[in-house]
Amino acid sequence: MTRYLISDLHLAPERPELLAALEGFCADKLDSGDQLYILGDLFEAWIGDDDPSPLACAVKALLRNLGQRGVACFVQLGNRDFMLGKRFARDSGCTLLGDYAQLDDPAGPILLTHGDLLCTDDVDYQRFRRKSRHPLYRFMLGHLPLRYRQRLAAQWRAKSRAASANKLAAIMDVNAATVEAVMVEHGVTRLIHGHTHRPNTHQHGTKTRYVLGDWGDYGWYIALDNGAINLEKFAISP
Repeated sequence: MTRYLISDLHLAPERPELLAALEGFCADKLDSGDQLYILGDLFEAWIGDDDPSPLACAVKALLRNLGQRGVACFVQLGNRDFMLGKRFARDSGCTLLGDYAQLDDPAGPILLTHGDLLCTDDVDYQRFRRKSRHPLYRFMLGHLPLRYRQRLAAQWRAKSRAASANKLAAIMDVNAATVEAVMVEHGVTRLIHGHTHRPNTHQHGTKTRYVLGDWGDYGWYIALDNGAINLEKFAISP
């Protein structure tokens, strides 16, 4: 059994090559008994589990097919698709994970998270995150008319791009002290996350942090097999 980890695909109707890359990845890499972990931002925006778009239907069908092939799929919420819920899980056959999840491994437990909670220097985003994850906020947002939520998602994407362009790069990266505190709290020496779009491996003293890249020119993934953590990439055809 091999466990594969991916994040930050940012699937969107205007980027059909990303869905094609995911379909190819699943067909080429995943066999019965394997596991797939999606660590947030599978979608560029998710307006609710009642999304009737062809993209939403195609992704749910793809993930459901993985389950039928004997591949277990697990999904964490990202900052772009935090409205993923129980209906999506049911329709896709996936298991939704909390903000932090642990993998058992012969070399010791591995902590998984999307990564946005580690970026504590981005005070404005952390404030929005606390508001957007509140059950009342999610309930009210989910009960807005579908067309309104579609327009709202487009506005959020535009605002996010503008805000990111005006922020210092260091603010949007993880805070080292937060990383250390989280790893100590969960009793792990290895952490895997996405969100920052900066694929790399970092040492924090005796602890190691692995960062998945976003999907664009390349598709990034980690293959976890017999205790080894391997960060890999493949080219995505436009």
